[in-house]
Amino acid sequence: MNPELWISTTNQGKLNEFRNILGDRCEIHTVGELGFYSAPPETGKTFEENARIKAKTLKAIKPGVWVVADDSGLEVEGLGGLPGIHSARYAGDKAGDAENVAKLLKMVQIRTATNRKAQFVCSLVIYDPAGKESVINGIVKGEIATASRGKGGFGYDPVFIPEGHDKTFSELGAAVKNQLSHRAQAIRGLLQLMQL
Repeated sequence: MNPELWISTTNQGKLNEFRNILGDRCEIHTVGELGFYSAPPETGKTFEENARIKAKTLKAIKPGVWVVADDSGLEVEGLGGLPGIHSARYAGDKAGDAENVAKLLKMVQIRTATNRKAQFVCSLVIYDPAGKESVINGIVKGEIATASRGKGGFGYDPVFIPEGHDKTFSELGAAVKNQLSHRAQAIRGLLQLMQL
C-alpha cells in the first residue's frame, strides 16, 4: 500500500509538479481537501521558516501520516536577493504571476541591467508519520531573461533561464523543468527520505 502524503499547498502549479514527479508512488492529499483549513500567516524570515510554519500547522491536523510543506521563490543577485520570500506577493498581496513578472523585469532593468544572475530556491519541511522533522533544500541557478518568453509553467518561469540553457523554464516545458528545477531536486530528496 502506498504511503499517504499530505501537501500544504493550494498552489496548483506546485501541486502539479509534486504529482508529476511523485507519480503513483504515494497517495497525495492537499489542504484543499480540508473544508476547515485556514492557511497560517507566513511570518518567517526564510523559506525554511515559512515552510515549517505551514508543515507544523498541517501536522497538527493530520498526525500519523507524511506531511510536507514547500516554500520557494526567486532570488535575484542584483536586487539583493529580492523578491525572495516575497516572490508570490512581489507586486502586492493580490498580484498574480503576470504582475509579479512585470515588476521583476522593471526592477532588474532599473537596478541591475548588467547583472541578471538569479536562483530559484525551494525549502521542504517534512514530518514523517512518527513526527520527526526533516528539511530538504533545492537550488537551481540561472539568469533573468530580458522579456517574458514561453507559455508553460507558472510564477517566474517565463523569465528564468536555467544555467546551461538558452530558453526559459516556460519554453523548456514541464518535462525538462521537472528534471532541473529547485522543487524537483527537493522532491527527489523527499522520495529518498520516504524510501520510494
